[in-house]
Amino acid sequence: MLKLVLNFGFCKGCYVGDQGLAAVGKVCNQLEDLNLRFCEGLTDTGLVDLAHGCGKSLKSLGIAACVKITDVSLEAVGSHCKSLETLSLDSEFIHNKGVHAVAQGCPLLRVLKLQCINVTDEALVAVGNRCLSLELLALYSFQQFTDKGLHAVGKGCKKLKNLTLSDCYFLSDMGLEAIATGCKELTHLEINGCHNIGTMGLESIGKFCRNLTELALLYCQRIGNLALLEVGRGCKSLQALHLVDCSSIGDDAICSIAEGCQNLKKLHIRRCYKIGNNGIVAVGEHCNSLTELSLRFCDRVGDEALISIGQGCSLQHLNVSGCHQIGDAGIMAIAKGCPELNYLDVSVLQNLGDQAMVELGKGCPLLKDVVLSHCRQITDVGLSHLVKNCRMLESCHMVYCPGITAAGVATVVSGCANIKKVMVEKWKVSERTKRRAGTVISYLCVDL
Repeated sequence: MLKLVLNFGFCKGCYVGDQGLAAVGKVCNQLEDLNLRFCEGLTDTGLVDLAHGCGKSLKSLGIAACVKITDVSLEAVGSHCKSLETLSLDSEFIHNKGVHAVAQGCPLLRVLKLQCINVTDEALVAVGNRCLSLELLALYSFQQFTDKGLHAVGKGCKKLKNLTLSDCYFLSDMGLEAIATGCKELTHLEINGCHNIGTMGLESIGKFCRNLTELALLYCQRIGNLALLEVGRGCKSLQALHLVDCSSIGDDAICSIAEGCQNLKKLHIRRCYKIGNNGIVAVGEHCNSLTELSLRFCDRVGDEALISIGQGCSLQHLNVSGCHQIGDAGIMAIAKGCPELNYLDVSVLQNLGDQAMVELGKGCPLLKDVVLSHCRQITDVGLSHLVKNCRMLESCHMVYCPGITAAGVATVVSGCANIKKVMVEKWKVSERTKRRAGTVISYLCVDL
């Protein structure tokens, strides 16, 4: 049976009104996926008519920035869309009543994403009590949710696998502990800017959620090393870890993850200033399956860390932008040990020079994307060695590299048959290079 999808999100600036949506409800009785975004002409009348017409087939509904759609629409959805599996709401005009109606009327709901500032614990309690098949829950920018709501979810939603908590200021360790003890099938967890969630809450995740495969901690100042020590001990299946601005997490935590989660494939760290060589060396020693490593602006990480990674891992993606202690030795170790590398960002590395470019050209022929911007020691000579052997290169960013001249830019354009994008200062692109590039290359020209 043909799946019918309507995405009005692409109709920004077009008037989609009640009559149009009602007509869809009458004619498209196999409609499964409906995305309403910025449809300012719609009111409850249109969506109610659609729910009456094709509610039996509807499986996915998204509502965002539709200022005239209220709880009345969601009550119709709850009454007529018994097969609904996915609901995404981004609205200031939806309240508890609407969410409660969906929770009560849509027993097959598996995915729920809410960004509704007027929805409170009452709605989340209804979800926990009614949506027993829920697998993914994402809560964004809630200032009225408390641990009471998470307790209900932990008690009722035993199939929950994916949880995102973003800018939910009144959630605490107690709420996260309720999730951990109740939703033991959890595989993906993201905590973003929830400032009252700390070490204790995440420790409970490590103790009870043994199937966790992906963990993202963003702007979590109160989560410290002990939390990741517990995750390292308990979550042996962890494959991806993302840390951003977590000022209390250091090398001890990363060593624990490396030793306990040896199936780790992705490690992305940004601005975690307590993490240095010791933690990343441990990753190189224990996590041989690692393919993606990002250490943006971790200024305590140096060559010693990358030498260990080069010896122990076969990376495909590496980003060490802003890691000022990394120089030629570290990147040369990557070049020798990671022949499958296809993405490299070494921007703002003041100590990186041509020698590293030579070795990258020799050792990493699969490179497609290279970011060299703000590398003051790299010259046309190093760039020519890189281009000579990296025949698959598609993108090269080299803004504010004083050693790279118009000749170097011309080398990239002429020597890379697959090149699609060059980022460089406008004055470094000669007229001949412009003509040669034609319309294939997308230039971002930056004037000094």
